[in-house]
Amino acid sequence: MLRITQLKININKFYKENKEKIESYGWKKIYGEKEVALVKNRFCKIFRCKPEDIKKFNIVKCSIDARKKQEIYYNYCIEVELPTKIEKNILNKEKQNRVTKSKRVHYCPVNSGKINMIHRPVIVGFGPAGMFCALSLARAGFMPIVLEQGQQVEKRKEQVEKFWAGEELDLYSNVQFGEGGAGTFSDGKLNTLVKDVSGRNQKVLEMFVEHGAPKEILYMQKPHIGTDRLCEIVKSIREEIIALGGEVRFESKVTDLRIENKKVTGLEWNHEYWMDVEVLVLAIGHSARETFHQLYTKGISMEQKPFAIGVRIEHKQEMIDKNQYGDLAGILPAADYKLTYQSSNGRSLFSFCMCPGGYVVNASSEREHLVVNGMSNYARDEENANSALVVNINPEDLGSDFVLAGIEFQRKWERLAYQCGKGKIPVQLWKDFKNKRISKEYGDIKHNIKGLTTFGNLWDCLPQYVCETLLEGISYFGEKIKGYDREDALMSGVETRTSSPVRILRGEKLESNIEGIYPCGEGAGYAGGITSAAMDGLKIFEAIITKYQKPNN
Repeated sequence: MLRITQLKININKFYKENKEKIESYGWKKIYGEKEVALVKNRFCKIFRCKPEDIKKFNIVKCSIDARKKQEIYYNYCIEVELPTKIEKNILNKEKQNRVTKSKRVHYCPVNSGKINMIHRPVIVGFGPAGMFCALSLARAGFMPIVLEQGQQVEKRKEQVEKFWAGEELDLYSNVQFGEGGAGTFSDGKLNTLVKDVSGRNQKVLEMFVEHGAPKEILYMQKPHIGTDRLCEIVKSIREEIIALGGEVRFESKVTDLRIENKKVTGLEWNHEYWMDVEVLVLAIGHSARETFHQLYTKGISMEQKPFAIGVRIEHKQEMIDKNQYGDLAGILPAADYKLTYQSSNGRSLFSFCMCPGGYVVNASSEREHLVVNGMSNYARDEENANSALVVNINPEDLGSDFVLAGIEFQRKWERLAYQCGKGKIPVQLWKDFKNKRISKEYGDIKHNIKGLTTFGNLWDCLPQYVCETLLEGISYFGEKIKGYDREDALMSGVETRTSSPVRILRGEKLESNIEGIYPCGEGAGYAGGITSAAMDGLKIFEAIITKYQKPNN
């Protein structure tokens, strides 16, 4: 099988040839119906093959090349199997180094044999890391028990909507906690910078597709699912775990651990119930602050780690589309962007969790503290684009060697944000942020926010060096995206939960200093996003079966 890169389809040309159908039914439908045939035909034309020569054909990756607005391309990487003679002929003739033998890694851990475990494995947290670890263990016959302090996704969604409408915050089931984790109320972005040398990335995407995600996520460079579809997918994953003999217990908060001779032997949940434990996976998420404190008191090794804080910024999506796609703005799916800046004070400013056609959301999880995040549905068809603009925070910025100082740092600014907005999300126009004054009225951009809002001065709830970096960086970004620094761009704050400020240390076998405890995912400090967290869940699954599953003789 061959791997072919740099196989391009002219998007402008396709639009001109199919303009009426696209404008009637949408780009995704019309192009999606013809995509495979177009790519196959393009391959056959370039390499002078006949369609009937193709035995197997697979799109591996697809990205958009929009450097020239009048000539925008889909850029494909494909795998194709042909008769041996034809493959050798193509390899011998190709001079541009875009044809190689396929070396795709397939995920295939050994997971058959006798299970040598007295007690069923317990997973704390049902976000992407815990979910994919639990699903893999269930498929391997381990019948895991999942403890999730929040509610199942159907009830959680209702509770979050009520909070956004002004009702009281539920401390244990909110945007941060509950089935699906914090990623459920996000854009559902599945791209990751983690190199897939093990095949875990592809396996995670395949498992999502098995549970209802669109097949395009298997090859799009920046795949996403959307909050609306994620809710159904996580429910489907839960149902499979249960069907395989596992348990998912909601509203079950871990409140104590029993550790004997540096080994975990039991846990308490809801201050009332105890169970014996042999294997405990801590997939607790980056906002499990009470649990971090509990682990610290139990002597579990942790360390400070870098994170970032800043604001959300909103622009009209049509402006971003026009900048990225030119005349095809509004035809192609909503555009995203990625921006970075190195400021004169030595700080880095970067866009994070960019949500095309989405919402800013109140993502608070503690009373009298306020934090924002971004989310989009699958269609990404809301009027505004939003992104976090965040500045790096290093351990030396915390002013303390205490391992949980990063949590207290986050809390400080979230508490000030709550005070700044008097319980509502503080919003400020860019022109007023530059002048350190509270805005009085909106411009052409009207906020698209889930949660109550008010005007406030973001200088009152962010470190001065963060604000100074934002001043420089947003002006610079205006040179990269025309209109990015327009006067009525909307900023809201604060964004503090970009990643965990703590790493729970683990050894070569992925256990902590307490035997049987497996720190896992973003909360433990080993991931940054849905896909990398799910991949870490698979990694922990592999460590468990390596230790507790013996091959049949």
